Amino acid sequence: MGGGDSPAKAPEAAALEERLLPAAAAARSGDSGAGSGKGGKLEKTYLDVLGVCCSAEVALVERLLKPIDGVRAVTVVIPSRTVVVEHDPAAVSQSHIVKVLNKAGLEASVRAYGSSGGGIARWPSPYVVASGALLLASLLAPLLPPLRWLALAAACAGAPPMLLRALAAGPALDINALMLVAAAGAVALGDYAEAGAIVFLFTAAEWLETLACTKASAGMSSLMSMVPPMVVLAETGEVVSVRDVGVGTVVAVRAGEVVPVDGVVVDGQSEVDESSLTGESFPVPKLPPSEVWAGTMNLDGYIAVRTTALADNSTVARMQRLVEAAQNSRSKTQRLVDSCAKYYTPAVVVLAASVALVPPLLSRAQDLKRWFQLALVVLVSACPCALVLSTPIATFCALLRAARMGVLIKGGDVLESLGEIRVAAFDKTGTITKGEFSIDGFHVVGDKVDMSMLLYWVSSIESKSSHPMATALVEYSQSKSIQPKPENVTEFRIYPGEGISGAINGRHIFIGNRRIMARSSCYTGPEMDDHKGASIGYVIVDGDLVGAFSLSDDCRTGAAEAIRELRSMGIKSVMLTGDSRAAATRAQQQLGGVLEELHSELLPADKVGLVGDLKARVGPTLMVGDGMNDAPALAMADVGVSMGLSGSAAAMETSHATLMSSNILRVPAAVALGRRTRATIAANVLISMGAKAGVLALAVAWRPMLWAAVLADVGTCLLVVLHSMLLLRERGSWGRGGEPEACRATARSLTMRSQLAGASNSAPESAQEPGGGPKAGCHCCQKPSEPFEQEHTAVVISIPAPSAEHPDVVVDVAAPTATEC
Repeated sequence: MGGGDSPAKAPEAAALEERLLPAAAAARSGDSGAGSGKGGKLEKTYLDVLGVCCSAEVALVERLLKPIDGVRAVTVVIPSRTVVVEHDPAAVSQSHIVKVLNKAGLEASVRAYGSSGGGIARWPSPYVVASGALLLASLLAPLLPPLRWLALAAACAGAPPMLLRALAAGPALDINALMLVAAAGAVALGDYAEAGAIVFLFTAAEWLETLACTKASAGMSSLMSMVPPMVVLAETGEVVSVRDVGVGTVVAVRAGEVVPVDGVVVDGQSEVDESSLTGESFPVPKLPPSEVWAGTMNLDGYIAVRTTALADNSTVARMQRLVEAAQNSRSKTQRLVDSCAKYYTPAVVVLAASVALVPPLLSRAQDLKRWFQLALVVLVSACPCALVLSTPIATFCALLRAARMGVLIKGGDVLESLGEIRVAAFDKTGTITKGEFSIDGFHVVGDKVDMSMLLYWVSSIESKSSHPMATALVEYSQSKSIQPKPENVTEFRIYPGEGISGAINGRHIFIGNRRIMARSSCYTGPEMDDHKGASIGYVIVDGDLVGAFSLSDDCRTGAAEAIRELRSMGIKSVMLTGDSRAAATRAQQQLGGVLEELHSELLPADKVGLVGDLKARVGPTLMVGDGMNDAPALAMADVGVSMGLSGSAAAMETSHATLMSSNILRVPAAVALGRRTRATIAANVLISMGAKAGVLALAVAWRPMLWAAVLADVGTCLLVVLHSMLLLRERGSWGRGGEPEACRATARSLTMRSQLAGASNSAPESAQEPGGGPKAGCHCCQKPSEPFEQEHTAVVISIPAPSAEHPDVVVDVAAPTATEC
């Protein structure tokens, strides 16, 4: 049925290909366009560039590459030290691009497809080693005075890369130029040891920072490296490159191998570990026509997979590009920091010049060396690298962490908004509930038509819809030996929040909820009680009501726990559904009365209005939905979250974040990650500013120490990176108060296996109760699980009246005791 709640399952593989990334994220190669001067075929080259450490290098890279003929676009991702160049390979080669960057001392290399993305040397460069060795030898100068010159040699040995980058930057005062000025000042004062310490500390800290950034970005890179470079064709047994496999090719995946491309199983059956993609910790049974995704592991069987996407457009590749694209979408905090940084460096340079010149001129002080040293300390503090890095590196780590747990977030602004959420609104069908309907009853009204003809009409029209109710109706008709014929349907149309219609042999048929009756010019009908909270649907043919049916749906595992987790975080939870009042109340009862408000019988426009009301009344609002009807509300919310691969393309396009799995426990986990990210960014800013302030205070109160200023500058950069990397760590299970994830995973896995076996009564009694929940004595935690007892709770149900304005009617409902859904 096309009305009610949103469509939850779109079977078309082509639609799946467009879900995970906006159109702006093109394939790595093979993109065609008119961007280059010759209008040739464009490709994207991914480069690992060591020399990119802050926003100053971004301008340098763009200034070096954009003038090159054939280069269309340049994107720099600072935290992962990645440069993405879109270019015409016929006009400019990858080697030429690398050569241009290396001439500026940026140490670039091409990242091979499927590599770990960290093609960065684990050992320091010869310049760092030579500088460190000479500086160490110079420490023996008290025993042998000529060795003091080795400190000067140490400064000269480590300076070439700094000098190359400073020259390439031109008149702009980047960190390399500032450090060279500080080292030269120390040499002019005759303090060779301090000059050598400046150069060595700076180059060594840059190397350590590079290692830390590589570690931070290793999560998505390791996922890409899991995709095998070669595949076996199922029909011939030929081994070919994964990049040469076209759409529609059937490839063989044996036990223990990684699925190379996205596709549909056409032969065999197995269990697949999708934890690398969705974050789910249990294997998923696969058999024809199940969908499988690149980067997932085939555990224990043989499957033949017909590909639905190219390797460069696989889910894994799109995830990586989405994270990188999101990183370039600067958050409000990052934009504020960057705008301040533009004025910070010139202001500090002017202050350093004033410290060096003004006090000696005014007081004719004798201690000119001290003022000059103090000016150099201030000058070293002029680089805002740590401050500039404080936001993007934390955002990058948080985006990677979210991707690991199966949540794709579309930018830093979304992360910050997640940390501010005060109310969460949930769609019902396919979000809180499973979206797997069962037909409770199907009746002919008034004996106006034969049941077989009625089922034929309904199944033929519903087979053109992707709504889960439609799937249930088609399957019910097939169980009665009625085969749908969608090719006979004309004038098919969807009415969001109401239902669908179509014409068969000149007869106009409407199928939907009570609202569809008015649209079909049918104003009378039987009063059907929503018994047991079932959803009621009607069939109207040429203005006459000829049939009625009822459907029911159950809540997802973990839905109640997710809502309780949000409540423990101070977040209010409400339900927005287009379904009936009785169906909404039934879901609330299954959840144990955890929802604070229920709003039922809503059109898409009503959901938008209620989301706007929640934003004004409570605060920043999160909307979770799965279908086309939810798309406007998802766009209206501060953060819209769509329900992953089972959701509609419209919902995924308009949402701000996407759950790769149907595990609703990821919602509170994402909110918690947003709060951690905000706290991490605030701490990073305090660290970067506090370290510089401390060194300056020490220099003024005691004595200026250039090496301490350098250490504070580059050391805080490293500290900011390491602190941000804490976001990559897991914090136990997804929920703080429920059963362990492994227990839930075991129960869900056993349930799925029993369903695939086609015998629900054959599920192991040790793992499944008749009600579907895990039984006492779980092998994962060795603790008995008891039914969740919920006290009676007063719930406000706001239901629009039949009038156009939909005024709310407030009803107090006592939620009965129920086991956890």
